[in-house]
Amino acid sequence: MNLINTTSTTEEDAFSQGEAVKSRQNQGDRPTGEPLPTLKLQPEQRVDRQQPVPDQPARQEPLSKTQRETQRTTERRSTTPLPGHQVEGDTGPILRSGSGGKPPVSTGGNRGGGGGGGGAPPEFHKRANPDQFVEQLAKGLRVVRGNLGFVMVLTCATNMLVLAIPIYLFQISDRVLTSRSIDTLIMLTVIIVAAVVLQAIFDAVRRFILMRTAVEVAVRLGAPVLSAAAHASLQDNGRQYQTLGDLQQLRGFLTSSTLISFLDVPFAPLFIFAIFLVHPHLGMIVVVTACVLMVVALINQKATAKPFAKANQAQSRANMHLDSMSRNSQIINALAMVPEAVALWGRDTAHSLQAQVQAQDRNIFWAAVSRAARLLTQIAMLGWGAYLAIQGEITGGMVIAASIIAGRALGPIEGSIEGWNGFLLSRSAYDRVRSLMHKSVQRFEKLRLPNPEGRLNVERLLYVPAGTKQVILNGLSFSLTPGESLAVIGNSGAGKTTLGKMLVGSILPTSGNVRLDLMDLRNWDTRQLGENIGYLPQDVQLFPGSIKDNIARMRSDARDEDIHRAALLADVHDMIAMLPHGYETMVQADGSPLSGGQKQRIALARAFFGNPRFLVLDEPNSNLDTAGDRALANAIRHASENGITTVVITQKPSLLSVVDKIMLLADGNIAMFGYRQQVLQQLAQRSQTGGNLPPAQSQPGGQ
Repeated sequence: MNLINTTSTTEEDAFSQGEAVKSRQNQGDRPTGEPLPTLKLQPEQRVDRQQPVPDQPARQEPLSKTQRETQRTTERRSTTPLPGHQVEGDTGPILRSGSGGKPPVSTGGNRGGGGGGGGAPPEFHKRANPDQFVEQLAKGLRVVRGNLGFVMVLTCATNMLVLAIPIYLFQISDRVLTSRSIDTLIMLTVIIVAAVVLQAIFDAVRRFILMRTAVEVAVRLGAPVLSAAAHASLQDNGRQYQTLGDLQQLRGFLTSSTLISFLDVPFAPLFIFAIFLVHPHLGMIVVVTACVLMVVALINQKATAKPFAKANQAQSRANMHLDSMSRNSQIINALAMVPEAVALWGRDTAHSLQAQVQAQDRNIFWAAVSRAARLLTQIAMLGWGAYLAIQGEITGGMVIAASIIAGRALGPIEGSIEGWNGFLLSRSAYDRVRSLMHKSVQRFEKLRLPNPEGRLNVERLLYVPAGTKQVILNGLSFSLTPGESLAVIGNSGAGKTTLGKMLVGSILPTSGNVRLDLMDLRNWDTRQLGENIGYLPQDVQLFPGSIKDNIARMRSDARDEDIHRAALLADVHDMIAMLPHGYETMVQADGSPLSGGQKQRIALARAFFGNPRFLVLDEPNSNLDTAGDRALANAIRHASENGITTVVITQKPSLLSVVDKIMLLADGNIAMFGYRQQVLQQLAQRSQTGGNLPPAQSQPGGQ
């Protein structure tokens, strides 16, 4: 394996061998006793960013307009506290008491206030609260259980007051009509009216509480479920985002009449006991009917569970096809793929409808059986009650009262059977939410470190996608010092984009480590890491909003000078100024009215926002014209001048002239890695001789 990291002592190759960059490395990186080479750079070569020794005066080059603007903006930023409030991880956007939650003021000048920029002592932030998804789910369940407990108290009172009307009918039939007492009628009416009013109030209050409980579920679990889905998306294709729909299903069930029926079912024995007080024979009729309805409910559950599960799975696949159609609508129309796309969606939708019809047919049949049983019970109650009244064992008022109470006892059971489908859907939705919250990666409390300087170390990086045995990246190892730039080249399928995603933590490696300032990316506070890195993906997507909002990463506390500085660093200010509304130009979800190249340059400015210390640009010039290529090259130079470590994944040779090092990937291995000139020379030699690429690296380090 040929590792291109040797150092030449000739003056002509001083820059190409990377001495200008290597001189910035610590003395501990060089073997003891090895003398430092003397550099004599040509005027056209890039000047080392190291400050001259005081006793060796050097001519200071005049600063360009961009450099002066960057210096002024950074100086203002270093003396101005960051706006906004600290957001707690488990309580949402609540202002923390005191000032302990505010980040420290940057004192590192152009070094971003990190751990060594400007010579200032490092300032630490308060530790960020972890995203304990299981704990947050438990808190949400405690709130729901507490509210349901109070609702059960109100339900008990409501069901007790339901007995008021049967008692009223019984008293009118057996006392008022026989005694012909107007005073008794008035007193009974007043008492029963008060009871009915209280029943209506209690019933309304419990429904209000259930509605607010559904809102509480959305407030408490919405953000954690979305965060858990985002973390879980590192391991799958993002289908976990559909769990938000499951949360909506739970909200709907909490406000449905099915839940009211379920809450009323436990009080059915109370009404049955009241019927037994009227006469045991009537009570036995209701008990037998209740048992029949319970058996019907169990049969209905067994008969509908599997078809409903099949229907939900097929509908989920259909929704995925629908989402794919919405994201690829232009391709579908351009290539006349509408019939095929509709056929894919229709196939899964048809399977869902077929299973749903089968389940609903069974549910309707058993619901009809339960309704028939309840109506037959009413007939039996009235008929047998009339017989008992003829025998003189009960009165006519008791018969009517017992019939009304029997309807109240059996009504919730029937309602539960009819709403069984909604209960099954809600239970499945809760299982998926619970599974997501339990399986998602738990973010434990992490120390808020000084902002990184940009030192990158990749150690034995291996990636094998889940469910496959194909090795995408095979033990990669290399390192970059702060301010260095690396171009990653190679054929399609070599693993370049996968490497770029791992360098910013978008996907997790199977084994190995990606370290920023010696700390593994997984051990950085997620928010702090995101604020100190910039990423331009291969598939550029902008958010609906203004260009200003997109550059500011949709942050409401972003300052105008920071947005302007990011645009200057990315060399897109002139392009934005030519738009009719400038930075206030509104961008749609599909990126219109911007072209592909303009979208890519806006995304590049977004990557530069916030003075990041590490940049990863994946095919940043795939949609750019000649002017865009020049602007991109200037942006990479600006990043290097500001000490930003940059990794550029590219297929075009135009960017190779502005980077310090080049890496050639082949089949997931490092085939070549070294300083720019050496790699280019060896590639030229291979091209002239028609030889094959050098073998993949087999040594650790890869430097």
